[in-house]
Amino acid sequence: MSDLRNLTFEHLLNYIAVVETGSFTRAAERRSVGKTTVSDSIQRLELELGATLLVRTTRRISVTEAGASFFETCREIVRLAEEAMSLASPSQDDLRGTLRVASSVEYSAIVLAPVLARMRSAHPRLRLEIVSGDRAIDLIAEGVDVAIRLGELTDSSHRAVRIGEYSKWLVAGPDFVVRNALPEDVGDAAKLAFVGLSVLAQPSRFDLCSAAGDSREIEFVTGLFADTVYACRAAIAEGAGIGLLPDFSVRADIAAGRLVRVYPDWSTAPMTIHALLPPGRHTAPKVRALIDMLKDHSRVASR
Repeated sequence: MSDLRNLTFEHLLNYIAVVETGSFTRAAERRSVGKTTVSDSIQRLELELGATLLVRTTRRISVTEAGASFFETCREIVRLAEEAMSLASPSQDDLRGTLRVASSVEYSAIVLAPVLARMRSAHPRLRLEIVSGDRAIDLIAEGVDVAIRLGELTDSSHRAVRIGEYSKWLVAGPDFVVRNALPEDVGDAAKLAFVGLSVLAQPSRFDLCSAAGDSREIEFVTGLFADTVYACRAAIAEGAGIGLLPDFSVRADIAAGRLVRVYPDWSTAPMTIHALLPPGRHTAPKVRALIDMLKDHSRVASR
């Protein structure tokens, strides 16, 4: 049986770094230690456990089945230890540890990354990681501290904190607006060329509402479809048609003149943005700090 007295927290941190980076060299760089120190840590762990955790070849490092299970447990131990330290020192002036945040590709790049950059500048002892993608994230299994979800929440097993809201706006490229006579009635805009997001359940049909309280269902007939907001926005800017995109993804382009908001009195109904947290009573200070910064960003952006 393993003797815990022969293991240190550093051994666990070094092992996590090797698995996450896939390299002893990169793990040593992340941990700011020598490569020999990292290698010795892995050897000590395998000796104490009596199991092979990693399979090393000249080209790559593979994690064994035992190593994968041990990795998940180690990461949870480190997360709980960091949370305990944060709770014991509730000041947000000196945040530290690792903060893993998951969100969609577009929200991560447009909103989350700049906010985390400012957070890192204010708290240099924090290690920040973004997990981008539209797939469902298992916060516990993947060691994610907080996930940012846009739209309706379907998972009730996690704690949710409201960050703000967003709407979708009709936009077009400046050249498209010059070349095409936009119908006066927004309902007739369905006859125009359209650029849509193909991953939506109904990529060409939308319910819009006006500032005056009117509502309209529009179904576009022809169009170009792509599976990311980035691709849609690029096609719209090049004059491929009008599109309906999240306000946070087009504000900067509209301000710079790369896009034009058409039918500005119309948009989708507001949709919520939530921070999703693992079950538990406590919220770590680093998570609270991020939520506060995202709330501030949402308030400023909506003005």
